[in-house]
Amino acid sequence: MFSEEHKAAGVTYPQGFTAAGVRAGIKKSGNLDVAVIYTEKKAAVAGVFTKNQVAAAPIHVSKIVAGTGTAHAIVANAGCANACTGEQGLRDAERMAEIAAQELNCKSDDVIVASTGVIGVNIPMDKMEAGIKNAVKNLSREGSVNAGNAIITTDTYSKCCATEVEIGGKQIRFGAIAKGSGMIQPDMATMLCFITTDADIDQKLLQEALSEIVEVSFNMISVDGDMSTNDMVTVLANGAAGNSKISAKDDDYKKFYATLEKICRELSKKIAADGEGATKFLTINVNGAENFADAKQVGMSVAKSPLVKTAFFGEDPNWGRVICAVGYSNVKINPGSTVVKFGGIPVYAHGVGAKYNDSELKKIMAAHDIVIDIDLGIGESSATVWSCDFSYEYVKINGEYHT
Repeated sequence: MFSEEHKAAGVTYPQGFTAAGVRAGIKKSGNLDVAVIYTEKKAAVAGVFTKNQVAAAPIHVSKIVAGTGTAHAIVANAGCANACTGEQGLRDAERMAEIAAQELNCKSDDVIVASTGVIGVNIPMDKMEAGIKNAVKNLSREGSVNAGNAIITTDTYSKCCATEVEIGGKQIRFGAIAKGSGMIQPDMATMLCFITTDADIDQKLLQEALSEIVEVSFNMISVDGDMSTNDMVTVLANGAAGNSKISAKDDDYKKFYATLEKICRELSKKIAADGEGATKFLTINVNGAENFADAKQVGMSVAKSPLVKTAFFGEDPNWGRVICAVGYSNVKINPGSTVVKFGGIPVYAHGVGAKYNDSELKKIMAAHDIVIDIDLGIGESSATVWSCDFSYEYVKINGEYHT
């Protein structure tokens, strides 16, 4: 599905897109910290944003841009979240869009703005202006890797992917970059995700597809149960592939939808696996629920439990912590019909602990990727949640956080 050959191309894999990432001195580390993604051909835009009531200034600006239905560019920075910065923060976010628009010869309401980093700090706009101008000068078809690295904070690597699918006799390309490692909780995670495609698709259909897909991808991950002030996922579709415009929910739309969903799920798993200090990647499958909402709630209850997460870090098969989290999920369950498995091995079944081979279970607990299956046995619905463990390093990273 995902091309290893073209993965590094990321957001510049689709036709008509260029990108760049530069050092502007906003990150204390001195690493890349300002990114620009650009399409000369105006694109349909869709966005999903944090539900945190203390939303950062760039969220307010980008919601307005997304509301226009079209965009030419994305400008993003790491090292400063521009959150809880009042009227000055809002002016700074608007100014970011204005600077990019001037350099790219487009309108400021054609520029999505995103920031990530420390909350409560004003952006050094002299550095930001120089950074944006430098990034625009360096826009290229090879710029996705630097753009991806410019938006990360505590991530150990930049998340990216690229793929293509035939729609209406044309090869449609998709590319993406994303960041996210800590402060991860649905609605959405603490994350930025920028997806590009050269498909021609109706903007309202694009927005509807993205909103639905986020619910089964980015809203199904949790690292620590905290919701950020700056989360966003945006898609730019510039139509450069030349396909007949997707304007109805026909077979072409279904192919587009399926590809976009796979990209979002892939990036979601990468974000969860790269949780701050993580040593384990946990996939929590909940089956046999009465409805999707119940299945998700049970999975999230397990994913967010510090006791569950520390048990997996310690490679301790303490299934009691898992069934405990299922029990306090506020979803009505029947312990007598519930089964819990670690790596396919039953550890709890129908109200009591199951007998299992200790050596086999220890092998499962020692692995990096661990699957937890929970069957409630009371319905036909299911959900999958992705998470990670809590390590000593998580506490260290967040106790000393300064990007």
